[in-house]
Amino acid sequence: MATNSYRRWRERKTHAARGATRVFLGVKPPTRPGIFGPNPTGHLPPAAWKIGVTMSTTTTGFVTPGVTPRPLGLAKPRRLVSWLTAALLGLALALNPLSAPSSQAVVSWNTSKAALAVAKAQIGIRYRYGGMSRATGFDCSGLTKYSYARVGKYLPRTAQQQYNATIRIPWAQRRLGDLVFFYSGSTIYHVAVYNGSWTMVVAPHTGTRVQIQHIYGTHFRFGRVR
Repeated sequence: MATNSYRRWRERKTHAARGATRVFLGVKPPTRPGIFGPNPTGHLPPAAWKIGVTMSTTTTGFVTPGVTPRPLGLAKPRRLVSWLTAALLGLALALNPLSAPSSQAVVSWNTSKAALAVAKAQIGIRYRYGGMSRATGFDCSGLTKYSYARVGKYLPRTAQQQYNATIRIPWAQRRLGDLVFFYSGSTIYHVAVYNGSWTMVVAPHTGTRVQIQHIYGTHFRFGRVR
């Protein structure tokens, strides 16, 4: 009689110990705090013992006894992807060099056209090496510097310095008032103001005057003033 009582006592103790300590794929025992959800029986459902099911895939995160969890819908993953995309885009814009401060932004089209108008107003002024005014005459970079100074934009003195201070523009994106730089090797030696239709306003060389010329050769690049 005592033996049967002892056996039943051992079975109940063993059964209770198994129910209290068994853990499946990261699911906490129901007798400890922090379980995923209410489990009144104190045991995980048989379906939860299977790999891929014990980790809750319901939309609520609860494991309900006797109920096979439903696969998580696509709404939440899609929202998560949208949030991550927006966050990465914001970070990219914050770090992207194109999002430079306003002091580094290119001039407006109206400003570049106004600079072109100033340059065309100097047509007929004689060329003078180092010249930067109507009174003294212009050289090539003196003309471009003067034209943009009259519309409130600073340019350095020489053609090479102006090239370094501007932004490269593809041929297809050129516009009136952009600067046309001529180069040999890695050296910029000449500059003019783009006038449209592959022409430019330029102070050519000693013995000439400011005039409109066709862009010549193939060793030239467009630059836009910041």
